[in-house]
Amino acid sequence: VQLQASGGGLVQAGGSLRLSCVASGSFFSINVMGWYRQAPGKQRELVAVISNGGSTNYADSVKGRFTISRDSAKNAVYLQMNGLKPEDTAVYYCKIVVTTIMRGMYEHWGQGTLVTVSS
Repeated sequence: VQLQASGGGLVQAGGSLRLSCVASGSFFSINVMGWYRQAPGKQRELVAVISNGGSTNYADSVKGRFTISRDSAKNAVYLQMNGLKPEDTAVYYCKIVVTTIMRGMYEHWGQGTLVTVSS
């Protein structure tokens, strides 16, 4: 299973970015898809997750500003980030819970994509 994340970059405070993450490879199903982030000197934290039924959960710090969505046909998850703040600066990671015939159900992380918000 491979995850390809994209969409990070440099943006001014108040701006918007849209992150994308696409899963490829051999798997039976994808359950939860989500985004996490890690700022310099801090632990990795949950940003938002979405189940295969469409239920979502957000970190309090991003509620009302970020929106997570998924396209199951494309095995993709997106994170629309509006009203970005300097404190949103971090490396953003995509994570999925995937089921394969060989390994059963497990978590798989993608490579990070850097989001930098200037003040």
